[in-house]
Amino acid sequence: MLLSRRAKTLTAIAAAALVLAPVAWFWQASLLPDSFSVEDMGHHDHGGHDQSASTAPTAVDALTVPGDLEADVRTTLTAEQRRFTLASGREVDGYTLNGSSPGPAIRAEQGQLIEVTLVNESVPDGVTLHWHGVDVTGAMDGAAGVTQDAVAIGGEFVYRFFADQVGTFWYHSHQVSHEQVLGGLLGPLVITPAAGPVADVDALALVHLYDGKRTVNGRDGEDRVAAEPGDTVRVRVVNTDFGKMRAWVDGAAFRLAAVDGTELYEPPEEEGVAVTVAGGGRADLEFTVPESGAVRVNLSASAAFIVGEGPIEASEPPSATLDPLHYGTPAPLGIDPGAADREFEFAIGRRPGFLDGRPGLWWTVNGRMYPDVPVFTVAEGDIVRMRITNDSGESHPMHLHGHHAVVLSRDGVAATGSPWWIDSLEVDDGESYEIAFTADNPGIWMDHCHNLPHAAEGLTAHLAYEGVTEPFRIGGHAGNHPE
Repeated sequence: MLLSRRAKTLTAIAAAALVLAPVAWFWQASLLPDSFSVEDMGHHDHGGHDQSASTAPTAVDALTVPGDLEADVRTTLTAEQRRFTLASGREVDGYTLNGSSPGPAIRAEQGQLIEVTLVNESVPDGVTLHWHGVDVTGAMDGAAGVTQDAVAIGGEFVYRFFADQVGTFWYHSHQVSHEQVLGGLLGPLVITPAAGPVADVDALALVHLYDGKRTVNGRDGEDRVAAEPGDTVRVRVVNTDFGKMRAWVDGAAFRLAAVDGTELYEPPEEEGVAVTVAGGGRADLEFTVPESGAVRVNLSASAAFIVGEGPIEASEPPSATLDPLHYGTPAPLGIDPGAADREFEFAIGRRPGFLDGRPGLWWTVNGRMYPDVPVFTVAEGDIVRMRITNDSGESHPMHLHGHHAVVLSRDGVAATGSPWWIDSLEVDDGESYEIAFTADNPGIWMDHCHNLPHAAEGLTAHLAYEGVTEPFRIGGHAGNHPE
């Protein structure tokens, strides 16, 4: 009898060991080192191309604007963790730049040299600034552990880049970004043509959730700008939040003039349709103020930007949505996607497992969990084609740093409208997109979901150029954590 009990006990222990040993192995294997290079993550995917002949290595922090050039636009942004008051009067605990959130609007003309000095007054985790949608030189991208170390309290970092692109952009921290961006470390950046204004009234409508309540330019619910009947107006909608947002116009027909800082070609007027703005994305809406004197740009059902004087009621959200895939008039792309030098797959999925010792349901890239994810490797001058698929159960706004890509197709349906250039592409569950771009900006670039908690949960890869080396580390003495 005693032997039988011992046998049962030993059998139970052996069975438990058989179950727990693989779990313990997977737990141990998931633990991240204290510091590591993003170039050592996963594997280098050369996109079906043999690795090019070796070239003289260049460190990513050497990819800068010459320091002897005088800046045309110069400002200092001081970051703090503090309680602050929004423009509408509500108090919020979070982060500020120069005492406010959103931070100051930075405006420049095309071709000007911008210089921004970031000072960390009191952000305990450190801070950086990423210039979202601006294809800056490699050292200026502001991704902690990738292009620089996070700026510790008492430190500073100087960003210098040319305003080569005309359009609507924004800036935000890329250190512990899922917390710092949510908390307010962000602001708008607008680059206008050197030839002059694009409209009689050029207005910003930056949308952000503070403590779960939607604001426009830091005002709860609504903001307003003055305009007269007959004025042409461009409203630059900036979605700084993690999810997609629908925008629609009451009181006037409108054109979707630009997406993610790139003008659309011959956009027609529309009425009774909504525009989807991806998380992190921008949409420039143009219209003429009617004789009634007011136009309402609805930014979801809970916020709006009012142009002109007088009352105007909000309409119900339209059932129809403008489709940029077939909007506007075709025009030359400037590249030949059919002659791509590299072709990549970016398949978004989800599966259970351990991430740095934490059990959960985590995002995957090409079936693999962070940090075992691809480094998409290219050579300067390559034409790159990428297929993005999403079978993860949720929508993801995918953001590639340092480049703009043109959308070729969605779910196998070819684009037929104006060239649709993006840096933030909302990929819904079950969708697939084909995009293309030219590898014309050497560096090491993040390619990640801009629902920033998703990035922190592993939905991050990188685009790396052959010959560019990485002197920075994730973790390490600076505590770099871009997501």
